[in-house]
Amino acid sequence: VMVWLRRCTHYLFIVVVAVNSTLLTINAGDYIFYTDWAWTSFTVFSISQTLMLVVGATYYLTFTGVPGTATYYALIMTVYTWIAKGAWFALGYPYDFIVTPVWLPSAMLLDLAYWATKRNKHSLILFGGVLVGMSLPLFNTVNLITVADPLETAFKYPRPTLPPYMTPIEPQVGKFYNSPVALGAGAGAVLSVTMAALGVKLNTWTYRWMA
Repeated sequence: VMVWLRRCTHYLFIVVVAVNSTLLTINAGDYIFYTDWAWTSFTVFSISQTLMLVVGATYYLTFTGVPGTATYYALIMTVYTWIAKGAWFALGYPYDFIVTPVWLPSAMLLDLAYWATKRNKHSLILFGGVLVGMSLPLFNTVNLITVADPLETAFKYPRPTLPPYMTPIEPQVGKFYNSPVALGAGAGAVLSVTMAALGVKLNTWTYRWMA
């Protein structure tokens, strides 16, 4: 009974984390709407995707102990996102924002780090975390290439008029976000190590709760 309870708890956690990962990353391609803050949004979304992928993938990976599971987890996230975006499309929003499986190659690197270090959890946290953090903002640029023309999108899907206190201030281009990819990768590489450690720790805690 305890074995099945433990397994069911794990699977429940995986579904919950995967769904929440998807919800938090669902707008990751929508920075095209934020015309004034496109690069800022790109950086923030890249970091959020990195962290949500790494915590769920390391949790699932250390639960099964099988290299390849992180990629499978990223596939779950991708499919969930496609379904959610399909619902958006049905409501009249464009569908060409997240149709590229940007999480998969980064998850493959996570699996590779786990496999290459003979399933060493500390190496997974350090090497895997850095690899995902460094790579995902780079892969996320695929979204920039595949999205529709920003002006065309802006005319086709106009944003509602914002009240004065919500109107974005024009950013000083080039002063802070010179390279959104580099900034996202730098911040992601540091923060994703922490999130990878959390993913591994969640696994340990679950076993203790179920013991």
